[in-house]
Amino acid sequence: MPKVVDHAVRRKQIIEGLLRVAVREGLHAVTMRAVAAETEVSLRLVQHYFQSKARLMHATLEYLECESRDRWAARLAELPDPVPARVLVEALLAEALPTDERSRTFHLMWTSYAVLAMTDRELAEQPFVEGPKRLERQLGDVLARAQATGELPADLDAPTEAARLLAVSHGLGTGVLVGQRTPAEAIAVLGYHLDRTFHD
Repeated sequence: MPKVVDHAVRRKQIIEGLLRVAVREGLHAVTMRAVAAETEVSLRLVQHYFQSKARLMHATLEYLECESRDRWAARLAELPDPVPARVLVEALLAEALPTDERSRTFHLMWTSYAVLAMTDRELAEQPFVEGPKRLERQLGDVLARAQATGELPADLDAPTEAARLLAVSHGLGTGVLVGQRTPAEAIAVLGYHLDRTFHD
């Protein structure tokens, strides 16, 4: 009887192999062959599931983004209901900071991918900015609802404020990655900006 293969599990194994190579040696060192060797599968199998290095790297970003959404949902499940907008926004932005091994891997991958895509046409063609765009829209929706409930001033430009807060968060995350500040210091700076957004 032929062996039944769980394709989702196999894809996850290959993606995890890429992550190990990227964290250990840098994203620039990732090749389909290196991922195959790390995962202990054939190069042909990696190519079967992902066709190209660009598609494999994009699938890895989507995988990490899904993990990040799950972690954020877990944070929210621990908060009181209803959740004040300020607390909701802080939880969302704090999740985007590299404060533990997995979130650090996500931030490192996305930043490295963005840099490589500037000079690699195949990578640039992958829609990897869709994740940040979704996050920005989600944050903008939270801010708009906060305006409707009086938690934020009615004249606040919610989409622009969402873009500003995410830019601050991403910059802080990069600072943590390069050792400019600790995760606790980054969270404190983020809190300062949220205080200014949610001022009484």
